[in-house]
Amino acid sequence: MSYEEVIGFHNKPKTALKRAKPILETRKLTRRFDGPVGQVTILQDINMKVMPGKTISIVGPSGSGKTTLIGLCAGLDLATSGEVLIDGVNLAELNERERAALRNRKVGFVFQNFQLIPHLNALENVMVPLDLRGERSAKNDAKDWLERLGLENRMYNFPGEMSGGELQRVALARAFIGRPKVIFADEPTGNLDDVTSEYIIEELFRINKTIGTTLIIVTHDLEIAKRTDRILTLKQGRLLG
Repeated sequence: MSYEEVIGFHNKPKTALKRAKPILETRKLTRRFDGPVGQVTILQDINMKVMPGKTISIVGPSGSGKTTLIGLCAGLDLATSGEVLIDGVNLAELNERERAALRNRKVGFVFQNFQLIPHLNALENVMVPLDLRGERSAKNDAKDWLERLGLENRMYNFPGEMSGGELQRVALARAFIGRPKVIFADEPTGNLDDVTSEYIIEELFRINKTIGTTLIIVTHDLEIAKRTDRILTLKQGRLLG
């Protein structure tokens, strides 16, 4: 479905057609870091639009800026110049607290190294996004998500007591529990064996399709990339396609 595709009609005849708006947009996004001999450009003038419900993969060689790009898109880091808009909100116009609140409402994460809180058990880790919102349903919702992912017998285990595949399933539950608009997945199978990787990818795409979340996945696996609606290639900090 293209940006221009019609998604609905107004009730009144002969009115303008309503068109979809990007859930994520970058405009001349650039990130530079101070290096030992001056500034190093990691990303240069990245322009992209991602429509609601689409799946996007970002591929490219190591050091091309893939992780930096999704960090900027999620508001985990700030650009040197350019803009990032999530659901129409310009991240540059928000302070740190406001960006954190927006992430909690609209963004979910799945990381290669899981990023679970070690002193919290699986149930408590999944509850975090809803706890931060003060939602009373956090515990019941977290139990439901862990049961959906086959972890009903591991709810009270701590991360150090679980396998890599179990940890990533907990991470999936945590990512989706808050009903985000966008999921950012950074090499989600990078620390898993082939069999477990296939299971995690199947679950990631299945849940994403069911809920209708936008999925942006960084991967070195071209077979995973081919499953997405669109493949973007980064090379030396520039977007090629």
